[in-house]
Amino acid sequence: MDGKRKRKNKTDGPKRHIRENKENKINRTNKENKPSKENKSSKENRTNRENRENRVNEVNKEMGPMHAKQVWKPGTLVAPVPAVMVSCADKAGNSNIITIAWAGIVCSEPATVYISVMPRRFSHHMIEETGEYVINLTTKELSKATDYCGVVTGAKVDKWKACGLTRAKASTVSCPLIAEAPVNIECRVINKLALGSHDMFIAKVTAVDVDERYIDKNGRLELDRAGLIAYAHGEYFELGRKLGHFGYSVRKKA
Repeated sequence: MDGKRKRKNKTDGPKRHIRENKENKINRTNKENKPSKENKSSKENRTNRENRENRVNEVNKEMGPMHAKQVWKPGTLVAPVPAVMVSCADKAGNSNIITIAWAGIVCSEPATVYISVMPRRFSHHMIEETGEYVINLTTKELSKATDYCGVVTGAKVDKWKACGLTRAKASTVSCPLIAEAPVNIECRVINKLALGSHDMFIAKVTAVDVDERYIDKNGRLELDRAGLIAYAHGEYFELGRKLGHFGYSVRKKA
C-alpha cells in the first residue's frame, strides 16, 4: 500500500501542479476580462476633470510668472467699462444727452440696469423728474460725440445739433432714442440711491431697440460688427479680436 501510494503521489504530483497552473491562468484571464465597475458616467466625469485641469495648466502657463504688486488707495479702477450715451428729457419735452461710464447690469430677470449720475449734472434733474432714460450703445463712429456729450453741459448747448445726432421716438418711454446708436435700451427708474458723489438710478428695462443691420438671417444679434467702444482709465478703446465665447474654457476639445 505504501509503495503504491508513493508511486501514485509521484504520478499525481506534476499533474496536480499543471492543473493548478491552468486554473490560476483561467482565473487571471477571467479577472482581466471582467467588466470594470466604473460606469460610463464616471469615466466621462474623470475625463472632464482632466480636461479642466489641463486647461487651468495652459492658462497658468500663458499668464507667466507673477510680478510684484503696489497697494494704492481705494479707487474705482474697474476697467474697461461701457461708455454709453444716455438720452433723457424733462416733463416739458426738453431733451439732453449725457455720456456715462458708470453704467451696467443689475439683474437679468427681470432685466434691470443702472446708471450713476452726479447731482450737479444737467441731466440729473431730467431723469429724476420723469423717471425715464435710454441707454444708447456707442461705436467707433460715435466716439467723438460720446466724448463731447460727456464734457459739455446741455444747459448751454444743444448736443443733438452740435453732434449731428438724430432724435428717434421710443416705444415705451417719453425721452428720445439716438437713432445712430446700434442698440437703445429703454429704461424706467424703480429706485434711486444717493451713494455719495453719484446718485444711482436703478431701472427696469422696458424695451430694447436694435439696428437691423446687425441682425443675421437667423435673427442672431452680431454686435461684434458694430464697432463698439469701451472706456478704461480716462481713454476710449474700440473692442478688438474675439478671444472666445462664454464657457469656452471648459468646452470639450474636438
